[in-house]
Amino acid sequence: MDILDSFLEFFKDKNKPLLLYALLCFFGGLICLLLSKYSNLQVSGVSAWAKPFNFFISISIFAFSMALYLDYLDNQKQVTIYCWSFMIFLSIELLMIAVQAARGRKSHYNIDTPLDRVIFALMGLSITVILIHTIYITFLFFIQKQFSVSDEMILAIKLSLIIMVIFMLEGYVMISLSKHTIGSEDVTKGIPAFNWSKNYGDLRVAHFFGMHALQIIPILTFVLASTKRDVYLIAFLYFVFVTFTLIQAWQGRPFIK
Repeated sequence: MDILDSFLEFFKDKNKPLLLYALLCFFGGLICLLLSKYSNLQVSGVSAWAKPFNFFISISIFAFSMALYLDYLDNQKQVTIYCWSFMIFLSIELLMIAVQAARGRKSHYNIDTPLDRVIFALMGLSITVILIHTIYITFLFFIQKQFSVSDEMILAIKLSLIIMVIFMLEGYVMISLSKHTIGSEDVTKGIPAFNWSKNYGDLRVAHFFGMHALQIIPILTFVLASTKRDVYLIAFLYFVFVTFTLIQAWQGRPFIK
């Protein structure tokens, strides 16, 4: 009971809208998982609901992380605006992906019909708004002088935001190519859950790990770091790892065979 009380106390003053949104996205992911098990609908050889599941869960984790980190910013007026922007535009993204899944059609790089083009354009607009707004939030973290958390942890948050933004931008590279597989078309055999190509390079690997720097670097900092130097080393090594997966993909080599 004491552990539960401590858990609830920790989240008491955190960003409630984003925490609730994270929970809703998590349940959305569970629904997609169930649909993937009981629906025969497929896109590119896998369940049509696999991609919505991945996006719901990923955005749930994103929302949960930001709900924790945004509490450290003094400018809560801008935080509130960001939260509404986050929830509105990422909901559009998720809705468009789910709609395409229900139609049995690709959501990304799909410009086959006028409706597909509109949906893909809405997805691109939504992600662009979130990217720009997240860059602004990152700027707020850098200009603020004092925080109610250790210097090591706030440095981890700042560095993870930078890495995340860099690899969010990688998404535009995939859009310019109209695919994410290097060395073949996107319809290739993938590893379970992620569906990353097992035979060719896949740009989604670096995109995934880069985006989740937002969680991994602060966790590693909490567990391993005792000085700012430790945090810089963790962030640097993680950035090298993600960059390696990007180079590997560009060379047409799979992350895991």
